[in-house]
Amino acid sequence: MPLAEYPFSPRFFDIDGQRLAYLDQGTGLPVVMVHGNPSWSYLYRNLVRHLQDRYRCIVPDHLGCGFSDKPQGYPYRVHNHLDNLERLLEHLAIERCVLVVHDWGGAIGMGWAGRHAQRVAGVVVLNTAAFRAQRMPLRIAICRWPFVGELLVRGLNGFAGAAILMAVSKRMQPDVARGFLAPYDSWRNRIAIHRFVQDIPMYPNHPSWPTLVAIEKGLGNLAEVPMMLCWGGADFCFNDWFYSEWRRRFPQAESHYFQHAGHYVLEDAFEAIAPLVDQFLRRTLERKNAHG
Repeated sequence: MPLAEYPFSPRFFDIDGQRLAYLDQGTGLPVVMVHGNPSWSYLYRNLVRHLQDRYRCIVPDHLGCGFSDKPQGYPYRVHNHLDNLERLLEHLAIERCVLVVHDWGGAIGMGWAGRHAQRVAGVVVLNTAAFRAQRMPLRIAICRWPFVGELLVRGLNGFAGAAILMAVSKRMQPDVARGFLAPYDSWRNRIAIHRFVQDIPMYPNHPSWPTLVAIEKGLGNLAEVPMMLCWGGADFCFNDWFYSEWRRRFPQAESHYFQHAGHYVLEDAFEAIAPLVDQFLRRTLERKNAHG
């Protein structure tokens, strides 16, 4: 069944016997878009359609998400997703690109960027984090509780299902909501959503804490990389503290704040964000051409 506003056919890349799906649309400067939880490449559908006539849009679905395989015994740690992104971009021979990151895509994408700063032409940051924080909303914390969390997330679809209501300020059209939820239609297919929630490292004894520390340290390698923040001010999760932290760490970043937009800022404020991305990418191309 066709998905609303998603006229794309995924390609697939084998990672240790598992198929990782990704979009590869258009030609030109690569723009790599990294999604979070509980979304998938569908989150970027409008941005891909807007850019694909001028840029090469590469949008992976993390393992367990979107059209990618959903292995039940996979670790689903942030370092796995980071390594998978690295392997995909090596496979595609991406020498230089602009990153767009959202939610968990911030840690994953900026983790890759910190390792390969010389290959990053610019970064667009959308309601995300790539550093340690001590705040977690209760509604997310509950989804981490033993037994109860798994029942809520995998059994009742209480994370992805709730996001189509709670992650936006404007009510989603029913066909768009169905698009966001399409890959997550069963207990089995919601495994990565639950694992992402479990993998949020809040304390040093968490298995992914060292990875997050390394990602945070890697941000220092990106001090000279052009950055633009497009931030939804009505996000219940990545609130103004995170926005301020990005601005503190990257004071040179171009910042745009959309007071009434929610966590899925591209849903609530796409018409305002699209021309800003156009301008940012145009300046990026000008710098690239000036430096050969």
